Amino acid sequence: MTLELFVMVAIGGCVGAPSRYLLDRKINGRIESDLPWGTFLVNISGSLILGLVTGLSLSHHLSPLAKALIGTGFCGAYTTFSTFTLETLRLFEVGQYANAALNVTVSTLVGLAGAGIGLAIGLAF
Repeated sequence: MTLELFVMVAIGGCVGAPSRYLLDRKINGRIESDLPWGTFLVNISGSLILGLVTGLSLSHHLSPLAKALIGTGFCGAYTTFSTFTLETLRLFEVGQYANAALNVTVSTLVGLAGAGIGLAIGLAF
């Protein structure tokens, strides 16, 4: 790994983590629900972005540095599997089994769809 590549990942991460935090807080502050909508929307939008980055990279419209900045750095810090799993576990702990199952199922399916849509758009260029 070159220093330039490392710096791109670091810069992307420095933008992705606060972006996740701010969007999550904004969504959860507006929606009264037991479901973790902030994490859901962050992970879905991150899946779409990463699919797009991958498609653009595969179709040679994105440099390795841009892929590292956006894909690895930004999306890596922006999306959050650990928070998703913790929030799902909390739903189980309080007896909200249906909501926990819904969170896992819908997050996975919509995340895959988002990544697929982003990939298709990126490959179309």
